Amino acid sequence: MEQFIIFLVMFVTIIGPSSVIAAIGYASIRALGRNPSAAGKILQAMIIALVFAQAIAVIALLVLFQLFGRG
Repeated sequence: MEQFIIFLVMFVTIIGPSSVIAAIGYASIRALGRNPSAAGKILQAMIIALVFAQAIAVIALLVLFQLFGRG
């Protein structure tokens, strides 16, 4: 049962940031299609959002390993 919980939590920690990254990519492409001259501002906001999404994923995995780590 513990292995299933670990698998479920790892699945959520992977799917969550992945869906955020997909949504950011979709929104940025739509924004660039509407206003190509704002590429610099869109890129900057996209990079910041990607960094935060990856940070959340890393923190979630660290918490997971701390809670379920064997040792």
